[in-house]
Amino acid sequence: MTLDLWGLGLQAINVLILVWLLSRVFWRPVAGAITRRQEAAQAMLDEGKTAQAKADAALAEVAETRKGIAAERDAILAEAKAAADTVAKATQKDAQTTADTLLAAVHTAIDRDRTTARKENATRAAKLSAEIAARLLGQFNTPAVQAAFLTQLVEAIAGMSDSDRAGLLASEGDIEIITATDTEGAEKARIEQAVTDALGGVVSLRLVTDLNLIAGLELRSAHFVLHNSWRADLETILKEVENAG
Repeated sequence: MTLDLWGLGLQAINVLILVWLLSRVFWRPVAGAITRRQEAAQAMLDEGKTAQAKADAALAEVAETRKGIAAERDAILAEAKAAADTVAKATQKDAQTTADTLLAAVHTAIDRDRTTARKENATRAAKLSAEIAARLLGQFNTPAVQAAFLTQLVEAIAGMSDSDRAGLLASEGDIEIITATDTEGAEKARIEQAVTDALGGVVSLRLVTDLNLIAGLELRSAHFVLHNSWRADLETILKEVENAG
């Protein structure tokens, strides 16, 4: 048997090339994959240990919390009992205070109602008295009374300030002289002349009859009123009675 050294050498070279190729192309990637798998498995094991440790810690915390809850429950129950006792005492005291307050409010309301009723009665009585007085005074509306009111009106105009009198003279429209009775002829002319002289200027006057005056003469413009009548006097008295009540 003859050995073919060249053939053996070539085969040895082929084997070496095959081993080199396998180590380069196959074994290194496989070894790397195996290593990565081992590292991943180790990481999972480490993570599991960490999770287990956390779970144990959580269980221990839960157990401790339960103890704390039980102690807190006892404390809350004791505090609630004490609070209930305090509230019961305070409620009883508040009820007494409320009752006293309500009783005082009732007395105050009664006194206020009495005062209000007294004021209302006084106001009604004053209004009734004013109505009666108006009816009685209406029977005394004579020419002499009207003449007296004209004198009072002239005096009131004379007592006005120069600025008020000038403003009245400069007012737009007619100046109305309100009378309690229909006035015509010489009496009307006499009233107009007296008012014109008192104002100290030429003005447009217009007489207007208002039976509600009862008796008297009043002066009125767009922005001015000079009261001078029994109705005005009665209204003043009525307001004083109401304010006094």
